[in-house]
Amino acid sequence: MKQPTGILQRLPLYWRLVRMDRPIGIQLLLWPTLWAVLMASEGRPDVYVLFAFVTGTVLMRAAGCAINDWADRDFDRHVKRTALRPLTAGLIRPAEALAVFAVLALLAMLLLIPLNRLTWVLALFAVFLAVSYPFTKRFLSLPQAYLGIAFGFGIPMAYAAIQNSVPVIAWLLLLANIFWAIAYDTEYAMVDRDDDLRIGIKSSAITFGRFDVLAVMLCYVCMLSLMTLIAHLQALGPFMYFGLAAAAGLMAYHYRLIRDRDRDGCLAAFLGNNWVGLVIAFGLAMDLWFSRNQA
Repeated sequence: MKQPTGILQRLPLYWRLVRMDRPIGIQLLLWPTLWAVLMASEGRPDVYVLFAFVTGTVLMRAAGCAINDWADRDFDRHVKRTALRPLTAGLIRPAEALAVFAVLALLAMLLLIPLNRLTWVLALFAVFLAVSYPFTKRFLSLPQAYLGIAFGFGIPMAYAAIQNSVPVIAWLLLLANIFWAIAYDTEYAMVDRDDDLRIGIKSSAITFGRFDVLAVMLCYVCMLSLMTLIAHLQALGPFMYFGLAAAAGLMAYHYRLIRDRDRDGCLAAFLGNNWVGLVIAFGLAMDLWFSRNQA
């Protein structure tokens, strides 16, 4: 079948390459960034800062997908879930994927021009994390922890942009995100475990083995414990705790989905983490709004 050659005709392929048709990655990247923006600004984020971080999150997640598919192009063809991705299927050339990554990363960096030097320095680390993450699956037994750092690096960047410093609370929030990422990406890895074992890719689902479900739930507990500590240190009120309680309820439901290790259930649990991030963000926003209007 003849493939479209013009850039405009190939845009649908690029759209699929960067997974814009599957927004869960954007959501899981965006929620912790928004938590940080709200906390760092005490609920009063500058309009441009909010725009820059939301737009930058979308761009960098898209760029991350492009570089991930480039790095995994020789592995993805052996995995049922990824075999039809545009690059793996030969619809896009490897050089095109690199070009898409470069353009998107450049656009994301341009958003930082009005921000301070510390934010720029951290942004360089963020790009390094995005580029290097796909390769960690070759040698790290727990690449999901590295993913948690990469997906959560908007947290220190948000504090840097708003406060021109990265306080301890930002690193605690990043640590909470690392535990959360290990939990939800282990659920995702449980879907591909057989394929990953066959082709030699490492993942937390393989490392945890028969303790995978227990590991997911323990990571959820660690994440919620850290978020509760953060809420206490930030003197947040009942709305935040309500959000955390709602998140705990969702996580308990995820246990029901993954306990039998059914692929569809594990995938549903992974996708359900969008709601975890949402209820925490809602509780935080309501708490900050209420306390601001009571002052």
